[in-house]
Amino acid sequence: MSRPLDVVDASPPQLDDKPREECGVVGITGVEGAAELAFLGLYALQHRGQEAAGMVAVDGEGVARVHKGLGLVADVFDAQALKGLPGSTALGHVRYSTAGGGGARNAQPIVVRYAEGDLAVAHNGNLTNAHDLRSWLVREGSIFQGTNDSEVVVHLVARSRHEQVDLQIDDALTHLEGAFSMVITVGQTLYAVRDRRGFRPLVLGRRGEGWVVASETCALDILGAEYVRDIEPGEVLKIEGSKLRRLRPLPPADHAAPCIFELVYFARPDSRLWGVSVDRARRAFGRQLAKEHPIPADCVIAVPDSANSAALGYAEESGIPYELGLLRNHYVGRTFIKPSQADRDFGARIKYNPVKEVLAGKRVVVVDDSLVRGTTSRSLVKFMKEAGATEVHFRIASPPVKSPCFYGIDMPSRQELIGSSLSVDEIARELGVDSLGYLSLDGMQDAVRDAGPFCNACFSGDYPAPLVDVEKGYVPGNLGPSC
Repeated sequence: MSRPLDVVDASPPQLDDKPREECGVVGITGVEGAAELAFLGLYALQHRGQEAAGMVAVDGEGVARVHKGLGLVADVFDAQALKGLPGSTALGHVRYSTAGGGGARNAQPIVVRYAEGDLAVAHNGNLTNAHDLRSWLVREGSIFQGTNDSEVVVHLVARSRHEQVDLQIDDALTHLEGAFSMVITVGQTLYAVRDRRGFRPLVLGRRGEGWVVASETCALDILGAEYVRDIEPGEVLKIEGSKLRRLRPLPPADHAAPCIFELVYFARPDSRLWGVSVDRARRAFGRQLAKEHPIPADCVIAVPDSANSAALGYAEESGIPYELGLLRNHYVGRTFIKPSQADRDFGARIKYNPVKEVLAGKRVVVVDDSLVRGTTSRSLVKFMKEAGATEVHFRIASPPVKSPCFYGIDMPSRQELIGSSLSVDEIARELGVDSLGYLSLDGMQDAVRDAGPFCNACFSGDYPAPLVDVEKGYVPGNLGPSC
């Protein structure tokens, strides 16, 4: 089924060296004006992807209408666009893609018309056997329109030899490996799926007689929906109007492996994931960090905004006052100004500014959630010393990032990760700090032990799901994952 794309190119640039967001999904059914609610849900999930946004709404006849494009949610949708998306079922997606997976043709949801009606898919995560499956499907005659791995799911459903839709979806899911929290519609029926290790979050909520599925609880809050529970790893739900039913689950894994980086950085602090308050988890990381790496200082500041909670935890445990020593510009978007080659601090300068009155003459503990390449941190240290800080002590509320993620987070290659190539002392010299301390892996896991175990592959190199494509020599990015 062919649908037009309304494309607005307004996605903000990446101006720091953080791992880039993956994706966010929302699905709503059994509620009139579902598209307007899905729009609000996507607004709440904007932090999970800023490259593209899209939505599908299904009317009473089972006809799906799609609107998607490049840019932020507010850029892609307006009142006229939402008016053209009638129906009581809708699913939406915000996206950030890794190399090779960008562009309007890869914006989600993916919508096709097949034998059983209009089929739509929105996916958060990354299939680790997408290239293998795609090669097989192409040999079998499938024709792909884009380069993201979510399109593989559409073809698997459409080519299934089962007659019932439930069994077709079950058949498709049995082929998938890796990370996927997924929302699917076939006509007005909504399916919600989480991979058997539960890498990416997915929560279930209730709004009146209808149901809401979303990546985080903050999306439920903006809709006034009641949180019911997390969708379990391997669980497959079928929702028709007000009726919810569990279908056959995926084969169980040895243990669940939700991504601990969601708690470190990705999720909004006002969300709850896997029964844990994100804010409280980050404060616990900060408190443990203060125990492991104490230092005499005059103030504690955060690299805003993702490290705010961890810095508060560090200040609470250490007794050192928390101050607002760095301010972040929240309105950074595209700029036509190209920095000179000599201005290596441009990315950090346009996003952060030190508060001289807080820093001058002070010994400062700077808390950040993670350290990836180190380029932004190096600039921040320079800015703070120029503002008069006498000592700058960096504290990182997670262990060194040593390995790339293959489960839906865009991290640099191993060679680009500063924690993979340098020791802690070497990194401290590279950043120009007076001292550097990372939260230990054991300390991080102990801080949220009641919610674990977690996937910590980016810190430990221990990958819980098979890396099928990587083991077969496929270089990630050539196909372009869904997120």
